[in-house]
Amino acid sequence: MAKVRITQTRSVIKRPKRQKLTIKALGLGKINRSVEVEKTPQIAGMINKVNHLVTVTEL
Repeated sequence: MAKVRITQTRSVIKRPKRQKLTIKALGLGKINRSVEVEKTPQIAGMINKVNHLVTVTEL
């Protein structure tokens, strides 16, 4: 699988609870925090749900 770097670029303040929980599940929570994960269908779905709050870079 390909690895991706996910960086949170926007705050979760005033966002629905599902989006807050998705950000938490990705291992983020603060602006400019990054994680590197394998791009699985589950991770791709989570990125899709919060794509307006994160930036994704293929590694």
